[in-house]
Amino acid sequence: MNVAEKISKLKKQKNAIILAHYYQVPEIQDVADYVGDSLGLSQSALETQASIIVFAGVHFMAETAKILNPAKKVLIPDMNAGCSLADSCPPDKFKTFKEQHQDHIVISYINCSAEIKVLSDVICTSSNAIKIVESIPKEQKIIFAPDKNLGGYINNITGRKMILWNGSCEVHDVIKAEEIIRLKAENPDAQLIAHPECQAVVLEMADYIGSTTGLLDYTIKSTHQKFIVATESGILHQMRKSSPKKEFLIVPTDEKCSCNDCPYMKMNTLEKLYNCLLMEQPELKLSADVIEKAKNPILRMLELSK
Repeated sequence: MNVAEKISKLKKQKNAIILAHYYQVPEIQDVADYVGDSLGLSQSALETQASIIVFAGVHFMAETAKILNPAKKVLIPDMNAGCSLADSCPPDKFKTFKEQHQDHIVISYINCSAEIKVLSDVICTSSNAIKIVESIPKEQKIIFAPDKNLGGYINNITGRKMILWNGSCEVHDVIKAEEIIRLKAENPDAQLIAHPECQAVVLEMADYIGSTTGLLDYTIKSTHQKFIVATESGILHQMRKSSPKKEFLIVPTDEKCSCNDCPYMKMNTLEKLYNCLLMEQPELKLSADVIEKAKNPILRMLELSK
């Protein structure tokens, strides 16, 4: 048997489910039971009947699965698969920041640590962020953390004046307007689609702005045949599978390749996934106190997302 077949066999033996983010390498996406963005993955984690959850993503995603399933074993192929956005919001500094704005509630993007979720009133994802913000009375002051680009985009759309934590995703924040202008000049028939974690100057040029799932759905439904994609390269696998006759160009951040890869997402490999499931290690663990306090803002998000 090849590695993928071995993984399939182990899943059945151990009553395990593999959840994979769109930014994982294609071979991991292809063996996963569910592939999606943060909202869909959270919903799948909450609904699963499996005994073991293998989370092929980054650390905060596995944490979210554990918070929603404290009695289940949650595994991650590489425990070092972190997140630059989550790292940009240290809990001690954010706690001090929050204390300076005591009349504000905290809406935190799901791309944050469990400790930040503990300090939050409600969580959001890029799929539901605008809906979550608009569910809060306009007179209520809000801190939005940790992504300043997503927060700025929401402020622009909703007319709110949320205070933004100064964090960003290194994969999206480095996408340059100059590269997009070059690609648009070379491909005048292409539409630009962008994730809201990108800088405002990029979003201003976009024909469509949406979450990872939103971008994928747009390319499926659109009559356009060519797209310039301003997000992480991993989503191209699903776009090409769903629309094999359409052309997709990623906005590159490296002159040596046509790619924009998250180094943390790409730390997971098929071999690590197999070994993780075989040995049931590394296992993601959180204290009961953190799980209890972080669960409520996530559940509030899922309730508001229905």
